[in-house]
Amino acid sequence: MRYAKKCIVTGAAGFIGSALARLLLKETDAQVLAIDKLTYAGVPESLKEAGLDPATLESSNPRLQFIKADICDLERMDAAFASFKPDAVFHLAAESHVDRSIDGPGEFVRTNVSGTASLLQAALGYWRSIPGAAERASFRFQHVSTDEVYGSLGAEGLFTEKTPYSPHSPYSATKAASDHLVRAWHDTYGLPVLVTNCSNNYGPYHFPEKLIPLAIINALEGKPLPVYGTGANVRDWLYVEDHARALLLVNEKGVPGETYNIGGRNERTNLEVVGAVCATLDEMKPRAGGAKYRDLVEFVADRPGHDLRYAIDPSKIRDELGWRPREDFGSGMRKTVRWYLDNEWWWRPIREKRYSGRRLGAAAPIRAETPDPRR
Repeated sequence: MRYAKKCIVTGAAGFIGSALARLLLKETDAQVLAIDKLTYAGVPESLKEAGLDPATLESSNPRLQFIKADICDLERMDAAFASFKPDAVFHLAAESHVDRSIDGPGEFVRTNVSGTASLLQAALGYWRSIPGAAERASFRFQHVSTDEVYGSLGAEGLFTEKTPYSPHSPYSATKAASDHLVRAWHDTYGLPVLVTNCSNNYGPYHFPEKLIPLAIINALEGKPLPVYGTGANVRDWLYVEDHARALLLVNEKGVPGETYNIGGRNERTNLEVVGAVCATLDEMKPRAGGAKYRDLVEFVADRPGHDLRYAIDPSKIRDELGWRPREDFGSGMRKTVRWYLDNEWWWRPIREKRYSGRRLGAAAPIRAETPDPRR
């Protein structure tokens, strides 16, 4: 039987939330209540192919509803639960950009910590009201988090579900706090929860403040491609549609109270990532006169408290639930660059009206005298 739950997806106009909503509506029989506050990074156009009219927020898809609401508003959340009567909650609403958390940590505390507590209270009240024991037992509150809660790795080792938390930025600290809240609602009240911690996502509809879409768009515009420090920081990259499929699998087969780490096993330095963007663009959209996009790379002051390396061990979700990513870094990068080349209608208004590409979270002089690893 195809997955046919009634699902609330918070942060549904964001990058990962919209990928999950599109997957649910395209490949399952689920009904989706999409909830998003539509902050600067909430882009309703990301749900256009799922049937949402970005102008009116009305849906032509009978399986999709959209509510513009703040998860901190407990009254609105209570009403949403009571009206929609979900079988599952995928909680992705969060402030997510580390640089912005350095500039303005208060909003991260409000949304990621207080907002999660509000949503947990709404879910708990609704869950307790479900009349049938079997229906209560099948309910799931699924919290989507990050590998950044674990802190920084050295040159060796991998994050596992047992790795102690050691967050180093306001963003990762607030996500760590929200993880602890979710587990507390399970241990204290019995709410059936699932927690996932993922590595860096990339792919279509990625808001262009993040490394890969910023590099693609800057390159297309002939602007500098900023690389923090020497570009030696390492991240594990996960194609967003692979992540969405993993979230669905955890919801279907995961054990309440458990945590599942989701990673692509695609470690790359930031400089290698930007280099891959450049090489792919050189092939797909060569610069005039034979110039190379890599010539646009510019090293800038490092991010304060920049973690050296993240890398996830996905053995648990692989061995217990059977998940494996469909894309490696090469194939995912080609799909990503191709999407940005073909969908300027989506990113151009963001670039012009919401985020121009300016540096955020510097907390230091923007330029840095750093060695150029290419020399």
